[in-house]
Amino acid sequence: MPNAAPEIRTFLCRSDNIGVLIRDPGTGACAAIDVPEAAPVLATLEAEGWRLTDILVTHRHADHIEGIPEVVERTGARVTAPEKARAAVPGAARYIGEGDRVTVGGLEATVWETPGHCADHITYHFGEARIVFSGDTLFTLGCGRVMEAEPATLWRSLVRFLDLPGETAVYSGHDYVLSNARFALAAEPENAALQARAAEAERLAQEGRFLIPSTIGTEKATNPFLRAGEPALARAVDLPEGTDPAQVFTALRAWKNRF
Repeated sequence: MPNAAPEIRTFLCRSDNIGVLIRDPGTGACAAIDVPEAAPVLATLEAEGWRLTDILVTHRHADHIEGIPEVVERTGARVTAPEKARAAVPGAARYIGEGDRVTVGGLEATVWETPGHCADHITYHFGEARIVFSGDTLFTLGCGRVMEAEPATLWRSLVRFLDLPGETAVYSGHDYVLSNARFALAAEPENAALQARAAEAERLAQEGRFLIPSTIGTEKATNPFLRAGEPALARAVDLPEGTDPAQVFTALRAWKNRF
């Protein structure tokens, strides 16, 4: 018998980080995906009456881990972190890499190594629940900045998301939606689905909300970085139709860096 659908709460941390809690209603186990800032995580736990059992780290950058010590002190949660981030996240209960499995009560995730933004970045894919926590690899209408690799490395990481079912929910690590939408419209102004998505993002922002989670299907239709194989995106960066999508992605990412 399949597990009950997980309960998920999202909330802002710092200025634009997205805090996420995922809870298995069957067991009460609850995990935070990263801890950008302790106070919002603790406040959400208190408001929901949830007990934190785990912290799942996507990568070592300070804006994703700096709240961990306080939250661990307050909750006793177990920390799981990328093996390649061992030095930056000392004292974790477990270090993980490609193909490992992580459980939160009855919920199970497969670990993907998704380098590009940084060398240690991982993604948690809860396949049965159709949920993926993409950290700073894939954003709503965007992708992470390439910091510790060639752009093609991040492109290979992003390609993995294209094979997921369209209804898979994507929880990213930052709310960059409005700036991403402006760039996406500059790159593909005739995309009607993108136009509608950008308008939705503006409306939600005016209501104090954000467009996270997204879905893989929506991102495939609107996110220029996942659409690097489309002729319109090659034309947008002055490359011939049929150019290797990795080259189109590289040009798009360089344009976004200047945008």
